[in-house]
Amino acid sequence: MIIVDTALAKREAEGKPIRVALVGAGFMGRGFVNQVVNSVPGMELTAIVNRTQANAERAYSEAGVSGWEVVDDATALDAAVAAGKPVITSNYQAVTESSSIDAIVEATGHVEYGAHVVTSAIEGGKHVVLLNAEVDGTVGSVLKAKADKAGVVLSGCDGDQPGVQLNLYRFVKSIGLTPLVAGNIKGLQDEYRTPTTQQAFAEKWGQDPYMVTSFADGTKISFEQAIVANATGMTVEKRGMRGADHRGHVDELTGAYDVEALKAAGGVVDYVVGSQPGPGVFVLATHDDPKQRHYLNLYKLGEGPLYSFYTPYHLCHFEVPLTVARAVLFGDAALAPLAGPTVEVVTTAKRDIPAGHTLDGLGGYDTYGVAERADVTVTENLLPMGVAEGCVTTRDIAKDEVLTYADVTLPEGRLVDQLRQEQASLFPAV
Repeated sequence: MIIVDTALAKREAEGKPIRVALVGAGFMGRGFVNQVVNSVPGMELTAIVNRTQANAERAYSEAGVSGWEVVDDATALDAAVAAGKPVITSNYQAVTESSSIDAIVEATGHVEYGAHVVTSAIEGGKHVVLLNAEVDGTVGSVLKAKADKAGVVLSGCDGDQPGVQLNLYRFVKSIGLTPLVAGNIKGLQDEYRTPTTQQAFAEKWGQDPYMVTSFADGTKISFEQAIVANATGMTVEKRGMRGADHRGHVDELTGAYDVEALKAAGGVVDYVVGSQPGPGVFVLATHDDPKQRHYLNLYKLGEGPLYSFYTPYHLCHFEVPLTVARAVLFGDAALAPLAGPTVEVVTTAKRDIPAGHTLDGLGGYDTYGVAERADVTVTENLLPMGVAEGCVTTRDIAKDEVLTYADVTLPEGRLVDQLRQEQASLFPAV
């Protein structure tokens, strides 16, 4: 989005910065704070919401910010902002109900809590950027419908691989090609990784071992590709996607797919392990015009019928402020569901699980997520990964078995379950 920099420069010159609040001051959240504070003229990091105050303080301190005020509600937040003070709060409603905030970045990675934050933000008339593929992949369609009704933007983020794919997808479409594969490049895939096996890696990079495990065990890639599918109308070839181990360049994948099958499916999302240029993304597309295919061959993209386009990196928190600006200044989402989900992420046992066991969270010891067609998920009553945490099993579950709603008792009173019901009513999958 080349126009974003000049639009932000204009806001800076006018003394009218975009005021953004962050919810979730973890590893990515801290990077986002530092980026906005030190590298994004025309944008102001106004408030940080975190249930542990020390984490919010760390985020500000690492960015060189001091003199913050701790508040409990929106009234106090607005007063602090008027006095020119950065804000810390443990109450997300302080930012969702504030008149001083233009947009909110939700970066917790938690589904239930994230659903509360996003719902409240939309009700408060705030644009929302999700650095949280899990909540998007679980209830993104109904949240998008609520955002549309409220006249605000709900968006996935630039920088994370789904947003990078959507930027590439839109570019490919804009030059006249038809995208048929949207792909993600992984370095590792092992469904049985746990926080114990990933502890050393997490400590090395200062990350949460559960979050790191969700990267390694395939849960994160499943959510990422699900939200790409839901934003494009694409689907999956099979449960879990193809997920080929391909140690060459992604350009070589142009011969790996049946083009007619891709067209019949309406395009698919997929991932590869070990490919170059990692850790980037790719789009494979066709062109119907033989004259243009001649030019594409001249420009070294080959003879087709599939042509490879790729972005060799994703820069996560560096690019998230661009999404905030796109939403606030242009009403443009980097990534959002078209309508109802076409792909869901379903819960799969990482080990043998006994009856009466309470399932742990994403990237834990009990389960991993795999991508499945939304209509199959409904027909087979499969348990979405985003609602699995806290569920109690009603029978013994075998390793690698996909769980159904009949296999668990849901916790009572959760917003995510209410939103799932609303989403099913709005967008029947079958």
